[in-house]
Amino acid sequence: MKESATAGLTFVRAHAKNFGIAPNFNVETDIHVHVPAGAIPKDGPSAGVSMVTSLVSLMTNTQVKERVAMTGEITLRGNVLPIGGVKEKVSAAHRAGIKEVILPDLNRKDLEDVPEHVSKDLTFHFAKKIWDVLMVALPGVVNKRAKNSQAKKNKKPIYFMLIGRLAQLVRALPLQGRCREFESLNAHSSETLDY
Repeated sequence: MKESATAGLTFVRAHAKNFGIAPNFNVETDIHVHVPAGAIPKDGPSAGVSMVTSLVSLMTNTQVKERVAMTGEITLRGNVLPIGGVKEKVSAAHRAGIKEVILPDLNRKDLEDVPEHVSKDLTFHFAKKIWDVLMVALPGVVNKRAKNSQAKKNKKPIYFMLIGRLAQLVRALPLQGRCREFESLNAHSSETLDY
Protein backbone atom coordinates (compact mmCIF):
# COMPACT_ATOMS: atom_id res chain seq x y z
CA MET A 1 0.00 0.00 0.00
CA LYS A 2 2.86 2.36 0.87
CA GLU A 3 4.49 1.66 -2.49
CA SER A 4 1.25 2.52 -4.33
CA ALA A 5 0.99 5.80 -2.44
CA THR A 6 4.63 6.68 -3.13
CA ALA A 7 4.37 5.78 -6.84
CA GLY A 8 1.14 7.77 -7.09
CA LEU A 9 2.64 10.85 -5.45
CA THR A 10 5.74 10.62 -7.64
CA PHE A 11 3.59 10.44 -10.78
CA VAL A 12 1.46 13.41 -9.71
CA ARG A 13 4.57 15.41 -8.82
CA ALA A 14 6.14 14.63 -12.21
CA HIS A 15 2.99 15.71 -14.08
CA ALA A 16 1.83 18.52 -11.79
CA LYS A 17 1.99 21.06 -14.61
CA ASN A 18 -0.31 18.90 -16.76
CA PHE A 19 -2.92 18.87 -14.01
CA GLY A 20 -2.71 22.60 -13.39
CA ILE A 21 -1.08 22.01 -10.00
CA ALA A 22 1.72 24.30 -8.80
CA PRO A 23 5.01 22.52 -9.60
CA ASN A 24 6.31 23.08 -6.06
CA PHE A 25 3.14 21.81 -4.34
CA ASN A 26 5.12 19.12 -2.53
CA VAL A 27 7.29 21.80 -0.89
CA GLU A 28 4.32 23.83 0.33
CA THR A 29 1.92 20.97 1.08
CA ASP A 30 2.40 18.06 3.44
CA ILE A 31 0.61 14.94 2.21
CA HIS A 32 0.09 11.94 4.44
CA VAL A 33 -1.79 8.91 3.10
CA HIS A 34 -3.12 6.75 5.92
CA VAL A 35 -4.78 3.40 5.19
CA PRO A 36 -5.62 1.72 8.49
CA ALA A 37 -5.14 -2.04 8.46
CA GLY A 38 -8.10 -2.92 10.68
CA ALA A 39 -9.25 -6.50 10.22
CA ILE A 40 -9.35 -6.32 6.43
CA PRO A 41 -6.20 -7.25 4.51
CA LYS A 42 -5.35 -4.72 1.78
CA ASP A 43 -4.04 -5.52 -1.68
CA GLY A 44 -1.42 -2.81 -2.00
CA PRO A 45 -0.39 -2.71 -5.67
CA SER A 46 -4.01 -2.76 -6.87
CA ALA A 47 -4.57 0.61 -5.27
CA GLY A 48 -2.15 2.49 -7.55
CA VAL A 49 -4.74 3.99 -9.90
CA SER A 50 -6.97 4.87 -6.95
CA MET A 51 -4.09 6.65 -5.21
CA VAL A 52 -3.24 8.74 -8.28
CA THR A 53 -6.90 9.59 -8.85
CA SER A 54 -7.34 10.60 -5.20
CA LEU A 55 -4.22 12.75 -5.20
CA VAL A 56 -5.12 14.53 -8.45
CA SER A 57 -8.66 15.05 -7.15
CA LEU A 58 -7.33 16.51 -3.90
CA MET A 59 -4.74 18.79 -5.49
CA THR A 60 -7.06 20.10 -8.24
CA ASN A 61 -10.09 20.37 -5.95
CA THR A 62 -12.10 18.28 -8.44
CA GLN A 63 -14.58 15.63 -7.39
CA VAL A 64 -14.21 12.10 -8.67
CA LYS A 65 -17.16 10.95 -10.76
CA GLU A 66 -19.79 9.20 -8.64
CA ARG A 67 -20.39 5.46 -8.71
CA VAL A 68 -17.01 4.61 -10.25
CA ALA A 69 -14.73 1.87 -8.93
CA MET A 70 -11.18 1.32 -10.12
CA THR A 71 -8.30 -1.02 -9.60
CA GLY A 72 -4.87 -1.41 -11.13
CA GLU A 73 -1.20 -1.16 -10.35
CA ILE A 74 0.71 1.77 -11.83
CA THR A 75 4.28 2.31 -12.89
CA LEU A 76 6.22 5.55 -12.57
CA ARG A 77 5.66 6.10 -16.30
CA GLY A 78 1.89 5.88 -15.84
CA ASN A 79 1.31 2.41 -17.26
CA VAL A 80 -1.56 0.44 -15.70
CA LEU A 81 -0.55 -3.13 -14.87
CA PRO A 82 -2.85 -6.14 -14.38
CA ILE A 83 -4.10 -7.23 -10.98
CA GLY A 84 -5.59 -10.37 -9.44
CA GLY A 85 -9.04 -11.09 -8.04
CA VAL A 86 -11.06 -9.38 -10.74
CA LYS A 87 -14.15 -11.53 -10.16
CA GLU A 88 -14.21 -10.74 -6.43
CA LYS A 89 -13.53 -7.02 -6.91
CA VAL A 90 -16.16 -6.59 -9.61
CA SER A 91 -18.74 -8.54 -7.58
CA ALA A 92 -18.04 -6.38 -4.51
CA ALA A 93 -18.40 -3.20 -6.60
CA HIS A 94 -21.75 -4.46 -7.91
CA ARG A 95 -22.99 -5.18 -4.37
CA ALA A 96 -21.96 -1.65 -3.34
CA GLY A 97 -24.10 -0.09 -6.11
CA ILE A 98 -21.25 0.91 -8.40
CA LYS A 99 -22.23 1.53 -12.04
CA GLU A 100 -18.82 1.89 -13.76
CA VAL A 101 -15.65 -0.11 -13.21
CA ILE A 102 -12.18 0.77 -14.47
CA LEU A 103 -9.87 -2.22 -14.94
CA PRO A 104 -6.41 -2.68 -16.44
CA ASP A 105 -6.62 -3.47 -20.15
CA LEU A 106 -4.62 -6.66 -19.56
CA ASN A 107 -7.41 -7.91 -17.25
CA ARG A 108 -10.03 -7.80 -20.02
CA LYS A 109 -9.89 -11.58 -20.37
CA ASP A 110 -10.75 -12.01 -16.66
CA LEU A 111 -14.29 -10.69 -17.21
CA GLU A 112 -15.24 -14.18 -18.44
CA ASP A 113 -15.14 -15.27 -14.77
CA VAL A 114 -17.57 -12.54 -13.64
CA PRO A 115 -21.18 -13.77 -13.34
CA GLU A 116 -23.41 -12.52 -16.16
CA HIS A 117 -26.01 -10.97 -13.83
CA VAL A 118 -23.20 -8.81 -12.39
CA SER A 119 -21.46 -7.81 -15.62
CA LYS A 120 -24.68 -6.82 -17.43
CA ASP A 121 -25.42 -4.14 -14.78
CA LEU A 122 -21.97 -2.55 -15.06
CA THR A 123 -20.12 -0.44 -17.60
CA PHE A 124 -16.47 -1.42 -17.96
CA HIS A 125 -13.61 0.85 -18.96
CA PHE A 126 -10.17 -0.57 -19.70
CA ALA A 127 -7.00 1.41 -19.05
CA LYS A 128 -3.52 1.04 -20.51
CA LYS A 129 -2.27 4.33 -19.04
CA ILE A 130 -3.28 6.34 -15.98
CA TRP A 131 -4.62 9.02 -18.35
CA ASP A 132 -7.30 6.51 -19.43
CA VAL A 133 -8.37 6.17 -15.80
CA LEU A 134 -8.39 9.92 -15.18
CA MET A 135 -10.42 10.52 -18.34
CA VAL A 136 -13.25 8.47 -16.82
CA ALA A 137 -12.88 9.36 -13.14
CA LEU A 138 -11.88 13.05 -13.44
CA PRO A 139 -13.05 14.16 -16.90
CA GLY A 140 -12.80 17.88 -16.03
CA VAL A 141 -9.10 17.65 -15.20
CA VAL A 142 -8.20 15.65 -18.31
CA ASN A 143 -10.24 17.95 -20.58
CA LYS A 144 -8.35 20.97 -19.19
CA ARG A 145 -5.08 19.16 -19.88
CA ALA A 146 -6.12 18.42 -23.48
CA LYS A 147 -7.17 22.04 -24.05
CA ASN A 148 -3.92 23.36 -22.56
CA SER A 149 -1.76 21.06 -24.69
CA GLN A 150 -3.76 22.02 -27.81
CA ALA A 151 -3.33 25.72 -27.01
CA LYS A 152 0.43 25.20 -26.61
CA LYS A 153 0.59 23.49 -30.01
CA ASN A 154 -1.22 26.42 -31.65
CA LYS A 155 0.83 29.06 -29.88
CA LYS A 156 3.83 30.30 -31.87
CA PRO A 157 6.67 32.16 -30.21
CA ILE A 158 6.53 35.88 -30.95
CA TYR A 159 9.90 36.02 -32.73
CA PHE A 160 8.66 33.53 -35.35
CA MET A 161 5.68 35.76 -35.92
CA LEU A 162 7.93 38.82 -36.26
CA ILE A 163 10.27 37.08 -38.70
CA GLY A 164 7.30 35.95 -40.75
CA ARG A 165 5.89 39.50 -40.82
CA LEU A 166 9.30 40.94 -41.72
CA ALA A 167 9.59 38.49 -44.63
CA GLN A 168 6.17 39.62 -45.87
CA LEU A 169 7.25 43.27 -45.74
CA VAL A 170 10.50 42.61 -47.59
CA ARG A 171 8.65 40.71 -50.33
CA ALA A 172 6.24 43.65 -50.65
CA LEU A 173 9.04 46.14 -51.43
CA PRO A 174 9.94 46.68 -55.08
CA LEU A 175 13.27 45.08 -56.04
CA GLN A 176 15.12 48.40 -56.54
CA GLY A 177 13.76 49.71 -53.28
CA ARG A 178 15.08 46.66 -51.45
CA CYS A 179 18.61 47.26 -52.72
CA ARG A 180 18.50 50.96 -51.82
CA GLU A 181 17.07 50.20 -48.38
CA PHE A 182 19.75 47.59 -47.78
CA GLU A 183 22.53 49.97 -48.86
CA SER A 184 21.23 52.75 -46.62
CA LEU A 185 20.94 50.34 -43.68
CA ASN A 186 24.48 49.13 -44.33
CA ALA A 187 25.87 52.67 -44.57
CA HIS A 188 24.04 53.70 -41.40
CA SER A 189 25.17 50.64 -39.45
CA SER A 190 28.83 51.10 -40.38
CA GLU A 191 28.73 54.70 -39.10
CA THR A 192 27.22 53.78 -35.77
CA LEU A 193 29.34 50.72 -35.09
CA ASP A 194 32.62 52.31 -34.10
CA TYR A 195 35.00 50.02 -32.25
